[in-house]
Amino acid sequence: MYENMVTARYYEERLQEEYLEGKQPAFDISAGPIPGELHLAAGHEASGAGVCQHLRDDDTVTGPHRPHHIAIAKGVDLNKMTAEIFGRETGLCKGKGGHMHLFDSTKNFACSGIIAQGCPTAVGAALAAKKRGLDSVAVAFLGEGAIDQGGFFESLNLAQVQQLPVVFVIEDNDWAISMPKDRVTDVKDGSMRAKGHGMPGERIDSNDAIAVYEAAKEAVSRARNGNGPTLLEVQVHRHMGHFMGDAEAYRPDDEIERIKKLDPIPRLEKDLLNEGVEQSELDEIRTRSHERVDEAIAWAKEQPEPEPHEALEDVFHNPPEEWVEAANMAAAQEGDD
Repeated sequence: MYENMVTARYYEERLQEEYLEGKQPAFDISAGPIPGELHLAAGHEASGAGVCQHLRDDDTVTGPHRPHHIAIAKGVDLNKMTAEIFGRETGLCKGKGGHMHLFDSTKNFACSGIIAQGCPTAVGAALAAKKRGLDSVAVAFLGEGAIDQGGFFESLNLAQVQQLPVVFVIEDNDWAISMPKDRVTDVKDGSMRAKGHGMPGERIDSNDAIAVYEAAKEAVSRARNGNGPTLLEVQVHRHMGHFMGDAEAYRPDDEIERIKKLDPIPRLEKDLLNEGVEQSELDEIRTRSHERVDEAIAWAKEQPEPEPHEALEDVFHNPPEEWVEAANMAAAQEGDD
C-alpha cells in the first residue's frame, strides 16, 4: 500500500509539472504536452490503496474523473497509462481517451468523466460474475458530489435486489467541484445512503490507509462470499484544485495547510516505523517509485502521436451493408415495416 501511495503522489506531482509546461503565465488549456483538462488526486491515495489491496486482476474497478491513484493501486500499466495521458498511439486507448477515459482490459479497470457513470458499469460486471458462477467482485469509486445522481441510486437498488458482489466507495473530499458538500447534499455521511437500500454502510472518517484497508477487507469479503453489496465512504482531502488551472478562490485561505497536516502518506510512514519497518526500506521504496514514474513519463514522451486518419478509427460508423440487409430480412419476416 505504501508503494502504491508514494508512486501515485509522485506521479501526480510529475504530471502537474508536465501539464503546466506552456500553459503559464496566462493559462491556456490547449497548450503544452498534455492539452485539455487534468484532474489530480493528491491526498486521495489512501482510498485507492486500501481498497485495491484486496482485489485480483479478475475483479473489476471503475473510477471517476480523478482516477490515477486508483489505476496505480489496481496495477494498470504505468507506461501505457502515461502514454494515453500524453495522447500517444501506444496508450491504453491509442491516445484517444485521455486521462479521464482510461481502459485496461488486462486489469479490468475503466474510468469515466461522467459523474457516477462507473456505478452502473460496476453493477453490470458484478451481475455478470454472479451469473457465470465466479467469485470475482466489482468496485465502483465515486466522489461525494456523485451521490445525488440517479445512476448511483439505481445502481444501489439493483445491487441490493440482486445481492450482487459489488462495493461502492465514495471519496469525500468535501468539495463537489467548487461547492461545499453541505450546500448540495442532504446528509453529512454519504454511507447513510446505504440504509435506504437495506445494505451495509460504513464511513471511514480519517484519511487513514489502514482504516480503509480494514473496512474494505470486510466489504470485499462479503461480496466475494455471496453476501451482497456494501457502501463505504472515505474521508479524503484534495490537495490541489478541482482541475489544473483552478484558482480555488472558493476555498478558505487556511484549508490547504490544514489538510496537508492530515496527509495519509506520512501517517502510514509513521505506522510502519512504529511496527518496526526500517526507514531505509521506506526510502528504498520511495526511490524505486520515483524512478518508475520518471521512466514512464520519459517513455511516453518518446512515443509517436497518432496519425490524423486514425481519428476515424475505433469510433461508431454506419453499420456494414450485410448487417442492414440481415435486419431488413428479419423485419420482413416479422411483417414489420
